[in-house]
Amino acid sequence: MKHALSDSDVRGQFAGHETFPLRLLWLKKAYDAVRDGASPGTFQEQSAIARFGVGRNMAVSMRYWGLATAFLKEEERIIKPTKLGHAILADDGYDPYLEHAATVWLAHWGVASSPEWTTTAYFAFNVLSAIEFDTGSLIDELMALVRSKGWRATQNTLKRDVEVFLRSYVRRDGMAGDDAAEPLLAELGLIREARVGGWHEFVRGPKPTLPDGIFAYALADFWEAKGGSSAITAEQVCYAPGSPGRVFKLDEDTVITRLMGIEAVTAGAWRWTDTAGLRQVQRLGDVEPMKLISNAYGHVLHDRVAA
Repeated sequence: MKHALSDSDVRGQFAGHETFPLRLLWLKKAYDAVRDGASPGTFQEQSAIARFGVGRNMAVSMRYWGLATAFLKEEERIIKPTKLGHAILADDGYDPYLEHAATVWLAHWGVASSPEWTTTAYFAFNVLSAIEFDTGSLIDELMALVRSKGWRATQNTLKRDVEVFLRSYVRRDGMAGDDAAEPLLAELGLIREARVGGWHEFVRGPKPTLPDGIFAYALADFWEAKGGSSAITAEQVCYAPGSPGRVFKLDEDTVITRLMGIEAVTAGAWRWTDTAGLRQVQRLGDVEPMKLISNAYGHVLHDRVAA
């Protein structure tokens, strides 16, 4: 199946994190700094050390992860929160201090569903076909991609990026000592060490901490990226690059079960059908993505989200 990296306009991004994985409190700190809009220098000037209470490189990493998770955006040299960022991270938002798994799933969706900021994560979750992979082969495959696209990235750059990717997602012994320093995305348990020699494996399965509203939000995002047709097949939702099935590492039975209940989650706007062996979701009406976020957190949205 065709993936986003097939697009000739896509540029690989293998740096910007300053070798730091995303940490628990960084998204809230970054949001507060740019709540009303701010220049990128907010994270780069000498004053950033005092503002964020971390070194300059970490402050730059905060900016990167805020953009990579789609909680922040940069337009005309101004960084500001997205609608999603406001809804989640405002002081009166759904989860400003990232206490709920729903927020971590949203952050992961932002990171792994698009190659714009995190090409390695997108490639690993959506292009690799095997459940198991080893570090060296992943670097080699990325290097082959870089060469085929004519991108500028060295072997050492890719090695560092893969190291950050694995540190972001793989829980390691002894990590639980300092929650604030623990990589946020590792909480999801999506990748684990498989065997010696740098081998890792994706953990496929039901993902009980993933709310139906977040699954539906991701499906809406994916569906729109594919052109927003009147129907989408179960196979696409399960297996297509950038799909909820691939990004969340859900098994097929779990995806089908969630799709069978999608009508209730979307208040009848989408309907599951299984006719003559064609399993798909039909679009009967429009869905406001932020209402799906509201569903996930169990709140009424309209008095929470900044315009």
